[in-house]
Amino acid sequence: MILDREKALRFLKEQRKLMNYMNSTLSVVSWDTEVMAPEEAIDYRSEVIGYLSSNYHQLTTDYRIEQALGVLLSEEDKFNLYEQRLIEEFYNIYYKNKKIPESLQKELSMATAISNKSWKRAKEKGDYELFKPHLARVIDLLKQQAVCVGYEGHIYNAFLDNFEKGMTVEELDEIFADLKEGLVKLLAELKEAKQLSFRRPKGPFSKESQSQLALYILNQMGYRIHEAGRLDETEHPFTAFLGPKDIRITTHYYENSIEGALFSTIHEGGHAIYDQNMPHDWAEYGVNEAPSMGLHESQSRFYENIIGRSLPFWRAYFPKLQEFMPSYQSVSLEEFYQMINEVSPSLIRTEADEITYSLHIIIRYEIEKLMVSGEVGIDELPMIWNQKYKEYLGVEPKNDAEGLMQDVHWAEGMIGYFPSYALGNLYGAQFYHQMKKELPQLKDEIESGNLSIVFEWLKQNVHSYGKVYTPGQLVEHVTKEPLNPKYFLDYLREKYLNLYHL
Repeated sequence: MILDREKALRFLKEQRKLMNYMNSTLSVVSWDTEVMAPEEAIDYRSEVIGYLSSNYHQLTTDYRIEQALGVLLSEEDKFNLYEQRLIEEFYNIYYKNKKIPESLQKELSMATAISNKSWKRAKEKGDYELFKPHLARVIDLLKQQAVCVGYEGHIYNAFLDNFEKGMTVEELDEIFADLKEGLVKLLAELKEAKQLSFRRPKGPFSKESQSQLALYILNQMGYRIHEAGRLDETEHPFTAFLGPKDIRITTHYYENSIEGALFSTIHEGGHAIYDQNMPHDWAEYGVNEAPSMGLHESQSRFYENIIGRSLPFWRAYFPKLQEFMPSYQSVSLEEFYQMINEVSPSLIRTEADEITYSLHIIIRYEIEKLMVSGEVGIDELPMIWNQKYKEYLGVEPKNDAEGLMQDVHWAEGMIGYFPSYALGNLYGAQFYHQMKKELPQLKDEIESGNLSIVFEWLKQNVHSYGKVYTPGQLVEHVTKEPLNPKYFLDYLREKYLNLYHL
């Protein structure tokens, strides 16, 4: 029986430590499943993941947590900020997970592992029918989970809460409406401009050369790959937090183009740097995490686009790219800059330009809402997907591999995650606006190849706070105002009107 304040705090910190250990174990097994495991190992591996997930669930629903909270909540005005966050986290985790049957949590973990395997096979064959029953199962289990936990308003709020806590459909609809209006207006202006002119080198580009370039740029960004990371190849790039000093990333190489691997690697590097710079000394308080996936995506999208597709960045690093990729020696810096920033509606989200990218996200957001509310059935998804791509972007997939099966998120049960990418664009642009105000020499430093100025500003102002603040609190703390889509739209207008000479 936990009767006093000190024992209650000590118990929660120890329980948090055990949860961290279990999360690391799950991450190691999941990473190995994605990167190293042979195909025939997946079914058994899914059982292992289910077992570990069940154990994690038990840790989060231990009856002693309620005892500790009962003691601490009666004295909540006596705690420092880290202790407050620990108590708040356990309150949210305990009362949420207590509503979810352990058997359901285990079944969902196993279903997503098998669904992931099915997705890979179905995508290779372009056959949605192979994936459909597994996707249906995952959606059904997620909806059961949402009902167990409970939600207000739209059922999608329960899904959003897993990734962007506190955000609602009502708020997101308003944000995305403003964002969509601004993007559509800018796209219409660019359609009237003279098209960019450049020569795109043809492959093949060896994986070895692409990997060497990726490793070089990651090192310049500040990702500690040799001491605390790895770079591997998977079908869909991702970042895995295996422990405070073990942050691994993956990419995917294409022999006919360098851009896919190049920018997805920079993207994942942004995630990894954020994780490496978290306040890990305070891990027992549960604050060494991002406050939301939107904040996490702000760092990856920031590095990928605002830095990685900028002219100052390539003034510093284009000669090194030409060294690794000799066929680019006949391409000028100006041509390359145009090449990597050309605005052209496309089918694949991860290859989309900065302007149309958020429209890819809005499409997924709208489909997810329809999917979880039951307004469209599992059989209708390819048709709905194709219709929206034609309406929003003027393109239509030839098959489901380049359509609704292009992303792994639904196979992994990550419904509600996609809005984080678009929110990340907004957070990142607002941080960039503040960074430029505080660092008037920023452009010159980046042109000289000094990315440490970016690394240190983000570490000090964003990374080091971890989960101490909520997303809204962090944005206001750093930029002195709430999240505002205006900064992202202003950034796009300035960059692309100049690029297209408008």
